[in-house]
Amino acid sequence: MSAITTARPPRASAVTGTRPLLRVSLKHDGRTFVPWAVIATTLSVSSIILYPIVFPDEASRAALAATISANPAVGLVFGPANDLMTADGFNAWRSLALGGLMTALGAIFAMTRATRAQEDSGQAELLASGVMGRDSRLLTGVAMSAIGSLLVGVAAGLLTIVVGGDPESSLLLAATFTATGWVFGSLAGITAQIGADARTSNSMAVGALGTLFVLSGFCYSVEAPTWTNWVNPIGWMHETRPAAGNNWAPLLLAVALSVVLVAVAFLLQGRRDFGQGTIAPRPGPDRGVTRTTWRLALRINRGPFLTWTVAFVALGFVFGYFATSISDLLASDQGIQQVIASGATTPEEITSTFVRLILSMVGILAAISGIQVMLKVRSEELEDRVEPLMAGSVARHRYYGSNALVAFAYPTVFVLIAGTLIAWLASGSDLGVTFGDVLLQAVVTVPAVWTVVAVSVAVIGARPMLSIASWSGVLVSFVLTVLGPTFGLDDWVLGISPFWHVPYVAAADPDWTGLGWITLFTLGFLWIGFAGFRRRDLAR
Repeated sequence: MSAITTARPPRASAVTGTRPLLRVSLKHDGRTFVPWAVIATTLSVSSIILYPIVFPDEASRAALAATISANPAVGLVFGPANDLMTADGFNAWRSLALGGLMTALGAIFAMTRATRAQEDSGQAELLASGVMGRDSRLLTGVAMSAIGSLLVGVAAGLLTIVVGGDPESSLLLAATFTATGWVFGSLAGITAQIGADARTSNSMAVGALGTLFVLSGFCYSVEAPTWTNWVNPIGWMHETRPAAGNNWAPLLLAVALSVVLVAVAFLLQGRRDFGQGTIAPRPGPDRGVTRTTWRLALRINRGPFLTWTVAFVALGFVFGYFATSISDLLASDQGIQQVIASGATTPEEITSTFVRLILSMVGILAAISGIQVMLKVRSEELEDRVEPLMAGSVARHRYYGSNALVAFAYPTVFVLIAGTLIAWLASGSDLGVTFGDVLLQAVVTVPAVWTVVAVSVAVIGARPMLSIASWSGVLVSFVLTVLGPTFGLDDWVLGISPFWHVPYVAAADPDWTGLGWITLFTLGFLWIGFAGFRRRDLAR
C-alpha cells in the first residue's frame, strides 16, 4: 500500500503579485506623471532654445546677471545663479530647482495613489483578497515613483542635448530631477504609512517638500553658512553645480537617503493596521452635528486648513526675516551697487519690487489651498457623497457656493497671516516701509488670488473632467510673475497674470484700475462655474 502525498502550494511572500500590479498600475495611472514630466522637460529644453534668442550678446547677458542680482527674492525660487553668461549655466539656474520640484510632486502623488489612495477607495482590500502580498502595494508605489522620476530625467537630458545643450551638463541637470523625485517619492512612502488617509499623506509629503524648498532658497539668498546646504536634500542638488563644475558626488547622498527612507516605509507598514495610518483619526460624534453646507465644507477641509496655517506662519517668518536682510544684501552685493550707480534703478525701486514680488509669491502659494478645496468637491462627487445631499433639500447653488466661499476664504486668511508677519518684521528694519504699507500691499494682493481660485471654480463647475486645468491659473501666474520680467516680455503678456495688476500702494499715485479688471474676470469665472454645475450631471 503506497502513501499518497499531496504537494503543498508554494508559500506566498510579502511581495507576491507585485509584477502584475505594477503592470496594471503603470497602464492606468502612469499617465498622471506625464504633466509633471512635460513641465520639467520643457523648462530645460526651452532654456537652451530661448537663451541665444532673448540674450544674443554679452551686453544683454551681463544685464540679465545684473537684474538677477538686483532682485534677491528670485533666489528664493531658483537658488544660486552660478553662471548666467552661457546657455547651459542659464538652464541650470532656471530649471534645477523648479524641474526637481515638479518631478518630486509627480513622485509624491504617484506613491500615494498606489498605496493609501487604494486603501481609501477599497481597491486595496479587493486586491488583498487574492494572491497579493502585504508589501506588494508599497513596492509598486516605490517602483512607480522611481520609474517616473527616471523617465523624467532621461527625457529632459536627451531632449536638452538634442536642442544644443552640453551633454555632461544636461545629463547632470536631468539627474538632479530624477534624484529629487526619488528622495521625495520615498518620503511619501513614509507619510503614506503615517497619515490617516491619502489626502493627509499627500499634504504631509508636499508640506515637507515645500518647507525644504523654501529653506534652501532662503539659505542661498541670505548667504547662510555652507553647512546649511548640506543638511537639505534640495541643497545637495544645487551643490552639483551643472555647467559650473559638474559635481556628481552629491547625487550619491540622494540615492542613499532614498534607500533609507524606503526601508523606514516598509518598517512602518508592517506595524500599522490595514486602512489606518500610524496617526489614527479621531472618532466622529455619535450624532451628526453638521446641519448646513457651509459647516460641511469647513469640516471636510479642516485638516488641510490647520496644515496650511502652520505653513504660512512659517512662510511669513521666513519672508519677513528675508525682508529685514534686504538692506545688507543691497549694500554688500557689488552687482546691485553697479546697477544703482548706473542710474538704472534706485534702492527704493528695488525695495518696492522686492515687497511686491514676495507678497505675490505668498498669494500664488495661498491660491493652492483654495484650488484644493475645489478639487475636494470633485473627489466627493466621484465618491458618490454629493448625490445623496442633492436628493434632499440642498440646492446645487447652495452646496457649490458654500465650497466656493471656503475656497476664497482660506487663501485670504493665509495671505493676511503671512502679510502681517512680513509687515511686522519689515517695518522694524531700515527698508523705509511702514507696517501699514506692507499690510495694505498684502490686502490688495488678495483680489489677484481670488482670480486664480476662480479659474478652478469655473473648471470644476463646467468641465470637471479637465480638473487638471484647475492648476493653470497658478502655473501661468507663477511663470509670468517670477520669470516674465527676466525675459523682458511685453506688458500685455505679463498682464495675463492677475498679479501684474496689483498696484504698489506706497507709490505716489497708485493705479487701482487693474484691480477692477481682475475683479470682472473673477466674476466671469464664477458665473461659468455656477452655471455649469447647475446644468451638468453629477460625477460626469
